[in-house]
Amino acid sequence: MRTFTLFIISMLSLNAHAFTLNSKDIQEGHPMAKTFEYSSWGCDGGNQSPQLMWQDAPKGTKSFAITAFDPDAPTGSGFWHWIALDIPNTVTELPRGANVKSLGGMETRIDYGTVGFGGACPPKGDGMHRYQFTVWALPVASLGLNADTPSAVVGFTLNKMALGKARLTTTYTK
Repeated sequence: MRTFTLFIISMLSLNAHAFTLNSKDIQEGHPMAKTFEYSSWGCDGGNQSPQLMWQDAPKGTKSFAITAFDPDAPTGSGFWHWIALDIPNTVTELPRGANVKSLGGMETRIDYGTVGFGGACPPKGDGMHRYQFTVWALPVASLGLNADTPSAVVGFTLNKMALGKARLTTTYTK
């Protein structure tokens, strides 16, 4: 019984400093403001990426990646709204409208066909969509990918290599 109790206490202390993602701009389970809506494809928002900050990355983290993904897009495979890679491990916050390149990272092509952040733009009348903002802790300084790497390949690479990830899911309806 003593060993079991110590195991439970050890597990609780491991979770005391979980890898977390927070934002001053978006909140878990709440709708995003029009500031974060795309500015094309029938949408006319501000197309700014939200401010994001994270803490307690896993030991051994050498870089971060940030993704924004809509699993509810009527594509059969979701929709990638943002892929930022190779963000140095010294960066733990992105301001609203972040210039990832100026922070030492890079961005790849998203499903709008452009490189960089592309805001929410669900089809009119399609109901509520979820937008999953995820920060990935990675064991390498660079993934060795480029701006034209397909989003599915980036997603596969991140899922295979991540030491940990923290997610914030917000919503948007048009």
